[in-house]
Amino acid sequence: MIVYILGNLVNRVSIIAILSFILSKVSIVRQLISKEKIGLVDKIIFATFFGLLGIIGTYSGIPVRGALANSRVIGVFVGGLLGGPLVGTLAGLIAGIHRWGIDIGGFTALACAISTTIEGIIAGLLSKKFFETKNKWMFALIFGAIAEIIQMTVILIVAKPFTAAINLVSIIGLPMIVANAIGISITIAIILSILRDKEREAAFQAQRALRIANETLPYFRQGFDTDTSKKVSEIIYNMTSFKAVSITDSNIILAHTGIGEDHHRVEDNIKTGLTKEVLSSGLYKVASYSNEIDCNQEKCKLKSAIIVPLKEGNKTIGTLKLYKTRHNAISPIDLELALGLGSLFSTQIELRKIEVHKELATKSELTALQAQINPHFLFNAINTIVSLTRTKPDKARELLLHLGFYFRKNLYKSEELVDLVTELEHVKSYLEIEKARFGDKLDIKFEIEKDLKIKVPPLIIQPIVENSIKHGIMEKLEGGEVNIIASKYERIIRISVIDNGEGIEEEKLKNLLISDAKRQSIGLINVHKRLQLIYGEEFGLDIKSNKNEGTVVTISIPEEGEI
Repeated sequence: MIVYILGNLVNRVSIIAILSFILSKVSIVRQLISKEKIGLVDKIIFATFFGLLGIIGTYSGIPVRGALANSRVIGVFVGGLLGGPLVGTLAGLIAGIHRWGIDIGGFTALACAISTTIEGIIAGLLSKKFFETKNKWMFALIFGAIAEIIQMTVILIVAKPFTAAINLVSIIGLPMIVANAIGISITIAIILSILRDKEREAAFQAQRALRIANETLPYFRQGFDTDTSKKVSEIIYNMTSFKAVSITDSNIILAHTGIGEDHHRVEDNIKTGLTKEVLSSGLYKVASYSNEIDCNQEKCKLKSAIIVPLKEGNKTIGTLKLYKTRHNAISPIDLELALGLGSLFSTQIELRKIEVHKELATKSELTALQAQINPHFLFNAINTIVSLTRTKPDKARELLLHLGFYFRKNLYKSEELVDLVTELEHVKSYLEIEKARFGDKLDIKFEIEKDLKIKVPPLIIQPIVENSIKHGIMEKLEGGEVNIIASKYERIIRISVIDNGEGIEEEKLKNLLISDAKRQSIGLINVHKRLQLIYGEEFGLDIKSNKNEGTVVTISIPEEGEI
């Protein structure tokens, strides 16, 4: 009897596994499972999905002495492991209440409802540990078996009469423990394969974005016009699956490559209502259907699009538009690609503005300012984002936004003053990228005095922080801590960057701010000289350091109104 039940349960578990595989190919299910962080509505949908898998497990059960040998636990337990306590509890309640209320009932109906809910809760509580473990399928196998042992225990405690309960458990216990543990493990393996597929797809898209960035990097530096836009649109079109790529300024089409060239003609006025909306709002838009694009050509084959703004500072000066010929075809990865390219192109456009603006600064000042935009930092940041795209797409998008913000803030005119809050936001964007790169090796703390409303020269804190990380903290295998402190003392504003890194040798420290020193720090000298030029020789940088103990770099400037 036991062998018979085990064989039949294995067959039914196979059905659940095949059903899970088929459902995993459905787009909405793949998106739901692949989300790293899901909201309340998503969790409810998630729980409903796995609760329904549990119900299917009930209906595929084998009648045994007034009860069912079933695979209901598979959907519930997998849902809890993947979705956490709320998902596990809801999925358990859905499948459990259904078991209690269906016609087949039986003397174990209440016990099964209780045990199913308990199993869902247990799985949810194990979720965090599940994601931390390397061998996930084995984890699922072991704890799936334990969950079924708990179910058998609940049946013995709750189901009456006890003699019938113990006879039932002696028959179905071992088959259900073995078959359902294997079923949970197989289902987890199937779902993990979905995640790996998504990671591979995201990694491929990230590599593609990097290649596009490398190819298009020189063009917007030559100017934002029809010639450069045409080259950029052709590169994107040839390197992606988009059916058309268009670039506009605030009034006309600068370039259009691909389907629709017959009516989206270069130098024509902007045609689509959605593009005008993006130009007006400065926010990206996704069109899932052709009527949302609002093209005035009825027979236009372009059915869906992502339109992102191109900005110069806070002003929207154009758009990048990526089209597809199917409705609802813009994927989250397409959106990430478009936003990343839009941010990088905006930075390049701003760089071009600096290069052609005659009032910016002298040639040496401009060179010093541009030196802050370190190409090594750019490519290190991009590599970090590429790696995160595979495992943490939301974090990758956040870092892309930080990267765009960081470069835009690097483009202030050297004679302008900015709010301290703005300067610190720029530093935080830089640190978010470095923190993602170095992880636990880098600890950052801010101690900013409240109501410290002052203006400071731009790019005076970031080079110091960068120097602390590069030459102080990262020289230590265990990493370290950087504290950024800003306070007012007797009408003098002091901003200190303190690290517990390797420190600086006494001889080198003496010459650190001297321009002709053999081992000079260009970034620190640039900041020191700019501060002295604006506020006088008595202000600038003060550097104190002890070898192997750390470094303190203090910026001293007069309170606003004392310049």
